[in-house]
Amino acid sequence: MGKKSLITKILFAAVSMASLGCAESMATGADRPKLVVGIVVDQMRWDYLYRYYELYGEGGFKRLMDEGYNCENTMINYVPTVTAVGHASIFTGSVPSIHGIAGNDFMQDGKMAYCCEDTTVHSVGGTSAAGRMSPRNMLATTIGDELKIATDFKAKVIGVSLKDRASILPAGHSADGAYWIDYSTGTFITSSYYMQSLPEWVSAFNKKYGGRSEKEISYSSYGNMITAEMAKAAVEGEALGQDAVTDMLTVSFSCTDKVGHKYATHGNEIRDIFVDLDKRLADMFTYLDRKVGKGQYLVFLTADHGAANNILMLQKHGIPAGGFVADKTAEALNAYLEQKFGARQKLVACISNYKVFLDRKAIRSLSLNIDDVKESAVEWLKQNPAYAYVVDLEHANDAPIPSAIRERIINGYHRLRSGDIQIILNPANYEVASEVIDGGTTHGVWNPYDSHIPFILMGWNVSPGKTNAKTTINDIAATVCAMIHIQMPNGCIGNAIDF
Repeated sequence: MGKKSLITKILFAAVSMASLGCAESMATGADRPKLVVGIVVDQMRWDYLYRYYELYGEGGFKRLMDEGYNCENTMINYVPTVTAVGHASIFTGSVPSIHGIAGNDFMQDGKMAYCCEDTTVHSVGGTSAAGRMSPRNMLATTIGDELKIATDFKAKVIGVSLKDRASILPAGHSADGAYWIDYSTGTFITSSYYMQSLPEWVSAFNKKYGGRSEKEISYSSYGNMITAEMAKAAVEGEALGQDAVTDMLTVSFSCTDKVGHKYATHGNEIRDIFVDLDKRLADMFTYLDRKVGKGQYLVFLTADHGAANNILMLQKHGIPAGGFVADKTAEALNAYLEQKFGARQKLVACISNYKVFLDRKAIRSLSLNIDDVKESAVEWLKQNPAYAYVVDLEHANDAPIPSAIRERIINGYHRLRSGDIQIILNPANYEVASEVIDGGTTHGVWNPYDSHIPFILMGWNVSPGKTNAKTTINDIAATVCAMIHIQMPNGCIGNAIDF
């Protein structure tokens, strides 16, 4: 072998080794935190940061606000503002029109389907149907998926929540695991989408904490506790944040939503569940300081949606408010359309998420024109003074409505899943089960009480501060991805905040 040839081979080997070293450095997360923790508080209105401020301790919400960067004007830019859509939008940086999660339930193949329903998989850790879930209905990637890709799939990504959709959708398609409660046993389960048997650390956790009823778990501080403890167990069991590769943990606290629905926004119960959550957060941050290292993890906290003030409370104080009974509206609309078109079958499949879903199969079988049916339905609905706007979703861009509402309608419209007509109610009007209004509340509309959410970053490379600049729910993923130097999710429409 000639000297020149030998030198060439040595140089080539050196360059190759250097390239491999560079690739490995990039894959293991150079200039990234050890762990990213995404926390979602279900049904947390932005103003809860301040309403209960004096009751919070120093290590939870106050620590976030004191040490973190607080985006005070973060808004949801779509309808409906519900749990599945919120969790998908936070972690994809996208909207239903793109990521496809158009509601907790939406139309799929001509029938209403649950957002995470997947009949091709089975429960792992239980025998009920509660584990027949996966992220397959979500059409976009998440922060966790992009972290996986950026690290050549070396990163670990785990999702934890009491609710399946609040665990599955944030963790994404390529997650190592997502865990949620099977209320028939009171234990955490998962799906064969992820694995064939529970890890030992999950089984051990279930032996320690399992067996409580749904009421005990969902409507008390116990649910907050086991969510936080399960998150800590995931850090221990999966050794998250313990090597050179950045990992991700998503945690969603669901009890706040359950309590909010039952007791509304101003009861002692909602106050108590948030004060308890504050303690859980403080404990979790202290644990992460010790286990991962203070300043070595990046945490962000936000919410999937807010909540309306109770109708009766508002009316008592002279504030206009009212209820919308979807089933009765659908029944009356059906009667009108059947009479108008001489139909002997229902032309409205249902009203869900303030959207009218027409029965297109029935309309075709009667040789009716879908546009004629929609036009008649819109005109009939407009007679109700409680409906501020009634919009044909295929022509939303032409509707004479405020641009902010139009944007939310368009962003929330997936043409294959979102129905045909959008109903926009007057402020402080929301869906109720019947004309007998109770002391609870709900969410789902465009108004600030449902769409103004917290967004705070704390930890790795975050200096204290705050902004009142306009921020959207989509900016969360864009910001986190920019901070940790990975590509934003493939459906992301957000912008990284400048701080």
